[in-house]
Amino acid sequence: MSQILLIHSSVHGYTQQICEYLQRQLASQDQQVTVAPLDDAPDLALFDKVYIGASIRHGKHRPALYQFIETHRAELESKPSGFFSVSLVARKPHKNTPQTNNYMQQFLSQSAWQPKLLQVFGGNLDYQGYNALDRNIIRFIMWLTKGPTDPNTKVEFTDWQKVDQFAQQIIKE
Repeated sequence: MSQILLIHSSVHGYTQQICEYLQRQLASQDQQVTVAPLDDAPDLALFDKVYIGASIRHGKHRPALYQFIETHRAELESKPSGFFSVSLVARKPHKNTPQTNNYMQQFLSQSAWQPKLLQVFGGNLDYQGYNALDRNIIRFIMWLTKGPTDPNTKVEFTDWQKVDQFAQQIIKE
């Protein structure tokens, strides 16, 4: 049994939901799992494995993610660890793998930590859950990328089977 830490960098809470889903999947297979926000992560030394999930906001991961990685790089590199990115762009079949997702490639080019286990998940589009500025920016991006623009849209683009597969990869590491 492993002590696993799932850290989330989440703006609207959806990446946290994915971490909590992973926690349930892993716990059902006798793993001890802690979920924590990036800004309040416990001591990484207490865990056998560490995985970070981060959402995209306005086209990039939060700067705090890179600061956290720089601070904890040695610990992340000393144990099984991984990273997943959550974005609406990943709803598209040709943008939903670590190799084809621009945000993942951007992360890898900016991060000193180069985890072996990587994954990309589609996010959640909930226009009514955003403030007016975010709603308009996201609607514009959706219009540009031929996505849903109806302001009442609420749709989950996450492939939960893919999340299940990621959980299995965590166990095998």
